[in-house]
Amino acid sequence: MIYLLILLAFVISVVFSMLIIPRILIVALTKKLFDMPNERKIHTGAIPRLGGISFAPTILFSLAFVSAISYMGYLYGFKIPKDITPHITPDFYMLTCGLIVLYLAGIKDDLIGLRYYTKFIVQILAASLLPISGLWINNFYGLFGIHELVSWIGMPLTIFAIVFITNAINLIDGIDGLASGLSGATLLILGSLFLHNQMWTYAMLSFSTLGVLIPFFYYNVFGQAEHGRKIFMGDTGSLTLGYILAFLCIRYAVYDPDIAPYSTSAILISFSTLIVPMFDVIRVILIRFRKRKSLFSPDKNHIHHKFLEIGCSPHKALLYILGISWAFSSLNILLAPYANINILFIGDIVAWTVLNVYLDMIQNKKKSLKEKNHLKKESIKL
Repeated sequence: MIYLLILLAFVISVVFSMLIIPRILIVALTKKLFDMPNERKIHTGAIPRLGGISFAPTILFSLAFVSAISYMGYLYGFKIPKDITPHITPDFYMLTCGLIVLYLAGIKDDLIGLRYYTKFIVQILAASLLPISGLWINNFYGLFGIHELVSWIGMPLTIFAIVFITNAINLIDGIDGLASGLSGATLLILGSLFLHNQMWTYAMLSFSTLGVLIPFFYYNVFGQAEHGRKIFMGDTGSLTLGYILAFLCIRYAVYDPDIAPYSTSAILISFSTLIVPMFDVIRVILIRFRKRKSLFSPDKNHIHHKFLEIGCSPHKALLYILGISWAFSSLNILLAPYANINILFIGDIVAWTVLNVYLDMIQNKKKSLKEKNHLKKESIKL
């Protein structure tokens, strides 16, 4: 029965998203609310950026509606065991509060702009709500030789992780379908893991969020701008997605014997689902630090820029990056029962480094070839 409830939540999210996005497009086109192209962006036309407005309301409606009807079904004598009906816990209430705060900040940013430090403060405020509810990283499971964490370390670390993941999703949103595609892959994996551990409410949140992304992904990747059918998620969408993904990753990583058995690989498996956006942000920050640039200054050093510069189309780059993300997640899940958590983590870092060095080599070869061709043309002219 619980699987039908989760399927219902997923379907409601898909249907609502399908109904809302075309209406958002009409409003954005009428009011001329566009994401304008510039030297850092790869799109050439003015495209509506308000797709993320549909995310939070649809997800929350889906969760509330299905939770209510399942509980009413139990009360009125339907065959729904009380122990599997979704129930809302304090961390869900705080998640809702944080989503509302970020949702309002994202709308303001998409409509009139928001200074980066103001956005940062809002993110910290929203992130602080989850540890208050009792949800904070309390165990490293032997990673770096660390096991249990005390609250005065675990709570600030949790706030940092939430802000970091939220920004990672925001920064990876550089080509069509990338942020939503990576988020969708993460949600599918985490949702399946929650189902396996019988964490029904968290599975429902995962699949509700996945459902809202499917119609958006279609409009974002395959929609035609000249026909008014293409849309971006904007900061409203990326902040919403990042916050929910951070919540789910932390929930799976937290050790709570009343919810799930102890698993030495929980933290690695949980965060490996977001390795691509997280490792990419770390790499870009290190490059900016080395070049003595502002850590908040925009550039073209992200992994999708690398694939575009070596000659991949945006769609090809999307497929390659999604494949890399799936490979990291799958290998970590498959190898976790047999390998030490520290060895797996080091392996992830080495694999990511080798991948980027390889892309840099191809990029440099293409640049040197272009320079040689340019010199040849100049010598022919002379």
